[in-house]
Amino acid sequence: MPTFITLGNFTDQGIRSIKDSLKRADAVREAGKKFGVTMKDIHWTMGAYDVIVTFEAPNAEAITALALAVGMQDNIRSQTLRALSRDEMSAVLQKLG
Repeated sequence: MPTFITLGNFTDQGIRSIKDSLKRADAVREAGKKFGVTMKDIHWTMGAYDVIVTFEAPNAEAITALALAVGMQDNIRSQTLRALSRDEMSAVLQKLG
């Protein structure tokens, strides 16, 4: 299943209610199931991003639907990246000839 990495920053509302961060993460995990998306890892970080999450999703549409549903809550702004495993990258490179 394709892997997606989401980089997130708390909005003003999200940081004001930071004490609910674990509950919100649990809610995202549950919401993901509705779209066929599995949250594999979540890390709260220091630096350019506040949260980094790894998801597995059947396709870009599923992860996009989840990202929009989470975004509607206005606690976080995110950027999602498609991540390739070593095997996936190997298949890409083989296409180069």
